[in-house]
Amino acid sequence: MINMSRLFPNLESWIKKQYEIMETFKKAEENFENFDRLELILLARMAFQHVIKTFEAFDQWLREPVVTTHMPRELLIDLWVKLRNILYETIELDVEHTSKFYDHVKKLEMEGKINPIFYIEKPSGKTTRSGMSTAI
Repeated sequence: MINMSRLFPNLESWIKKQYEIMETFKKAEENFENFDRLELILLARMAFQHVIKTFEAFDQWLREPVVTTHMPRELLIDLWVKLRNILYETIELDVEHTSKFYDHVKKLEMEGKINPIFYIEKPSGKTTRSGMSTAI
């Protein structure tokens, strides 16, 4: 039998930690409009890493028998409504960002401003998002 009293502090701790992380991001992004490129890349990577970690934990959460057995249908409907918005916004973000970067790099290529080191083929032949590599 599962001791439910052990579950409650874990849930409370997770909720508290998520709020602390959100506050940390809010402080970290103050004046982000003035960040240099490296700071913006680091902020974005840290955000992606946290989103990935949270989604992996959410996925694991939905695999737990105590959760799947006791989760009310209404809560699952609410979850899906919010999750599908995140899903579609993420896809739109990906398409928009990738399209803008594509246009930018295409312009740089036409102007001869792409560093030649990026034209070197990867030995593995793997396809990547950028299709470019610094691997020699």
